[in-house]
Order: sequence, then structure tokens, then C-alpha cells
Amino acid sequence: MRKSNTQPLGDVLREYVRSMNFERKLKEVDVVASWEALLGKTIAHYTRNIYLSKKILYVELTSSVVKNELTMMREEIRKRLNEEAGEEMVEKIVFK
Repeated sequence: MRKSNTQPLGDVLREYVRSMNFERKLKEVDVVASWEALLGKTIAHYTRNIYLSKKILYVELTSSVVKNELTMMREEIRKRLNEEAGEEMVEKIVFK
């Protein structure tokens, strides 16, 4: 008789992600993905490239006016992104 070693797929995947140390990278992807949801489609339209490296979020913008506005809101945006992530993922935001 075979022993039953069944586990829910979600639990197995969570354990795999944890064991392979993918959690941090997945949270980084979530932070980048939440940019449009937090700032809206209009701002996202002027955003060309977003990436997170060493807790610094780099955002490339196509409009100098939008860049100026976001620069003034930088700290509020950082707080909202970290709230969405559930931990301190972004220490600084650089607009290019």
C-alpha cells in the first residue's frame, strides 16, 4: 500500500518559492506592477521603463512636466508603494 503524501498545490509552490529565495524578487515585480494601479493610467502613459535595484526604484519618464510633478510627490509615492508591498521595498525613487 502506498503512503499518502498529498499536499495542496499552493502550499507546495509557496515552499518552493521560499526554498529558492524567490520571495524578494517576486515582491520587487509586484512593486513595479503596482505602479499603474497606484498612480493611474495617465501617469503610466508617460512612464517608459520602471525597475527596482537595491531598494532604489528607477522610473524613466517621457514628460518633463510629469517628472517635475512626481518629484514633488516622491516621498508619498514611496510610502504608498511600500504599503502595497507590505514591507520596506523602496528606499529611494529616481526619476529619469
